[in-house]
Amino acid sequence: MNAIVPLPVLLPLCATGLSLAFGVRLARFQRFISVAVLTAVLVLSVTLMVAADRQGPLSVHLGDFAPPLGITLVADRLSGLMLTVSSAVTLCVLVYSLGQGMTDRDKETPLAVFHPAYLILVAGVSCTFLAGDLVNLYVGFEIMLVASFVLLTLGGTGPRMRAGSTYVIISLFSSMLFLTAIAMTYAATGTANFAQLATRVADLPLGVQTLIQAMLLTVFAIKAAVFPLAAWLPDSYPTAPAPVTAVFAGLLTKVGVYCMLRTETLIFPGNRLGDLLMAVALASMVIGILGAVAQTDLKRLLSFTLISHIGYMVFGIGLATREAYGGAIVYVAHHITVQTALFLVAGLIERRGGTTELTRLGGLAKAAPILALLFFVPAMNLAGIPPLSGFIGKLGLMRAGVADGGAWAWVLVAGSAATSLLTLYVVAKVWNLAFWRAAPPGQAAAGTVLESGDDSDDDSDAGPDDIPGTGDEGTAPARRPEGRAVAATLHGRAVTTTSRLPPPMTAATAATIAIALAFTVFADPLTSYTDRTAAELIQRSPYIQEVLGR
Repeated sequence: MNAIVPLPVLLPLCATGLSLAFGVRLARFQRFISVAVLTAVLVLSVTLMVAADRQGPLSVHLGDFAPPLGITLVADRLSGLMLTVSSAVTLCVLVYSLGQGMTDRDKETPLAVFHPAYLILVAGVSCTFLAGDLVNLYVGFEIMLVASFVLLTLGGTGPRMRAGSTYVIISLFSSMLFLTAIAMTYAATGTANFAQLATRVADLPLGVQTLIQAMLLTVFAIKAAVFPLAAWLPDSYPTAPAPVTAVFAGLLTKVGVYCMLRTETLIFPGNRLGDLLMAVALASMVIGILGAVAQTDLKRLLSFTLISHIGYMVFGIGLATREAYGGAIVYVAHHITVQTALFLVAGLIERRGGTTELTRLGGLAKAAPILALLFFVPAMNLAGIPPLSGFIGKLGLMRAGVADGGAWAWVLVAGSAATSLLTLYVVAKVWNLAFWRAAPPGQAAAGTVLESGDDSDDDSDAGPDDIPGTGDEGTAPARRPEGRAVAATLHGRAVTTTSRLPPPMTAATAATIAIALAFTVFADPLTSYTDRTAAELIQRSPYIQEVLGR
């Protein structure tokens, strides 16, 4: 069983080479490779999760080099769950992106670039979840960075290049900080292996321990978009195509949360920085949701809710109790699926209504009832309405805060409740503006050719008749829809709004929502699993014994 641990990383990397070799010449086969490989990764992830739950952690030393020289990959309950949820979500998003490209009928869509970059991103995420040492964790981050920049800047339009550049600059800064932290850790302990660090860090002077812990937390907080290190996110994610934004918002920020969970429980037990983490969690919750309240663009609104709800996960890490860790893990799994689903729905709204600007949308509940349902279910889940999984995760965290009984814990319980109410207000605002009220004058009708929103800054002074039609041959020039329309293509060229939602995109969105609902239906097995995971994290010895063989 240990032999399959590296496969979730190796399969996407090998498939990347095949995908590049076939390119656009055999586009269908390229798509088949991507879907088949991600399906295989999902099956392997489920297998590893079940095996880790039954047998304990699984590890492999690549090249048969023992720590600290070799590369160690470890699959325990936490990494198995994260791999399974992320694999399911990335597969759904891939199907969504294929449906989007087929619907746009755009032969110029750079699928030869998209598919390899997407597979590399999946490999980087898997590498991060399975990494058994800081160096391999850094490598996983860099793999994700390279793929992320390609996906963020598909089409090379101005706003996407600016957003991608901001993302890369922030990521490079965090990478340099991470390298510095790794160097300090190795100089102080003689290893970068997690299991060895768990036995050696405690022997360091308290000041050295705290400095290394603070540097690693800063790196992971940037990745997770924790306030005040989240200013880059609302300007970077919304400019990307819908499937790219969905997988970034739903998954990549949780990589940072996972790393915080892993290092705080395994390397730095004792909760020395617990009060700081809870203060940061409160600020993320409140400031993030207040930012969402002020937004009128759906993608930016969802980006701010993402920052806000990262605070719930950090709350659990800051409390550092078994119940708190269990609640945080439930909330991570829940939020990956729900946030991804909402961004996929935003792409469908964009396709149906021609924009994600809420002040220029309306009447979608009557015009597109399926779309209304696809938004309503994950929106209520995000708000934490009982008995959905969002409520289960929040309830677990609040119960952990009450059981802790400290001043910060009670403040966070109150902040969690207030944030939930404001989240409900935010999603209700979206529902009222985009779905419930009548369609406003000037809303794009079905068949309207949208300009590329990525280039709209360059022609913002043009009149409503200045945009030539680029739809079906023989049609008259199309009028620009009122307001800024953000095209839903993978590369930013013009598309046509449709009254009928593309079946592959709708099915992929529904599948993502179904995964989130499965967390509600199977709440008891899920919470039991996360409770065992939290106990294993606190115990530490199963992980250490598996890696070091003692």
